[in-house]
Amino acid sequence: MSSQPPVVRIGARGSQLSLAQAGQMQRRIAAALGAEPQDAEKVAPLIVIRTSGDQIQDRRLLEVGGKALFTKEIEEAMLDGRIDCAVHSMKDMPAVLPPGLVIAAIPEREDPRDAFLSREARTLEDLPRGARLGTASLRRQAQSLHARPDLDVQLLRGNVGTRMAKLEAGEYDAIILALSGLKRLGLDGAAKSFIDPVERPPAPGQGALAIETREADQGQPWLAALRDLDTTTTVAAERGAMAALESSCRTPIGAYATLKAGQLFLIVEALSPDGRLRFRREEGLDLTGAADPMVAARELGLKLGAELRDEAGDAIVLPE
Repeated sequence: MSSQPPVVRIGARGSQLSLAQAGQMQRRIAAALGAEPQDAEKVAPLIVIRTSGDQIQDRRLLEVGGKALFTKEIEEAMLDGRIDCAVHSMKDMPAVLPPGLVIAAIPEREDPRDAFLSREARTLEDLPRGARLGTASLRRQAQSLHARPDLDVQLLRGNVGTRMAKLEAGEYDAIILALSGLKRLGLDGAAKSFIDPVERPPAPGQGALAIETREADQGQPWLAALRDLDTTTTVAAERGAMAALESSCRTPIGAYATLKAGQLFLIVEALSPDGRLRFRREEGLDLTGAADPMVAARELGLKLGAELRDEAGDAIVLPE
């Protein structure tokens, strides 16, 4: 008689994208536990937890507590023992986690680029003068204004469907969304173009998922089946830069790392919130002989981030 696989309760936000991402991981976790696909909900049930970030839609996150609003209630449930892991978008993860919790696995990354959506224009450069651009991201605002200081950038919160509906209703002339989210929802065909990640680096970790667990559980065998070494390494570099810049929702920064044949290349940029000033660093690193590639990658990110912080000072921080 075979033993029953353990149950891993997965916490997720209630948005369509969060449920799609958690559903992908649910199937992989169930397989790692040795369960049949039809038994995924039995061995890896999804527990929907509504977060403060989902409930507050009329203000920027920086005004009400920052990125942690997308993780706070889920992390409380994990520390209380109500769930065993959580599936987050890596770009929503703060640089520092609550004591007792860790990012235990990072699966293979989806496309990290930003996607440009508009009813008529094909690219940001094609928009008419004074066009209304919708975004809730300070980074996207600053990058867009650096390229097009004439644009009227307006706050746009809400899930992917809500943002796209407002674009179609004519409330905005264009919006910018993460391509990874569009792909996971099967909506990437709506994009008019994709933004070059070298020219305008995405948010640190964009396109990657973070599997968060209690620190004591990070050695569970099922987690090993979810880890992607290359993604973990590139995300370590990008989040190192984020940590050095003390990035919050008040600091517009982008980071983009690639890894090929052991060669890591990292681009980091920080901008003034109005887009007038931009500071950039680029550097490569051979990881083939590194004792711990993840540590070496993070150190490169920390180094470039510190250089930008020293050069830019308070120019890259939105005043309170």
